[in-house]
Amino acid sequence: MKPILRFIFATILLLSLQHSFSQEKKTDVQKKEPAYEMKQYFFVMLSKGANRTQDSVTAAKIQEGHMANIQKLADMGKLIVAGPFGDDGNWRGIFIFDCKTKEEVESLIKTDPAVASGRLAYEIHPWWTAKNAVFK
Repeated sequence: MKPILRFIFATILLLSLQHSFSQEKKTDVQKKEPAYEMKQYFFVMLSKGANRTQDSVTAAKIQEGHMANIQKLADMGKLIVAGPFGDDGNWRGIFIFDCKTKEEVESLIKTDPAVASGRLAYEIHPWWTAKNAVFK
């Protein structure tokens, strides 16, 4: 074989191998990326309840119990987001629960003194987001 043909043959072979290895690397990286999965949570909209006539001392005790209940539910790993809105509208705050069923969420919400007293009302909605998503 003539030297020039050997050189061309060797160059083509090397380029083919290089291309093959680079394709292999991309495939390996793609395989290692985690799959995007959705997970169901429950979004709870808290709004002003029908009974907001308590005196300030009683309302303060209800709020104290409300905050303690939030901490208890968070410690249980059921409540993953909780917070009030920054205005004085009808919507008072939100909860996001990590529970199996709407019924489980409702049973946990009913342990809240602000809900039990009627100061807060609630709506429960199934809500989906990426599995293992976190708020930071």
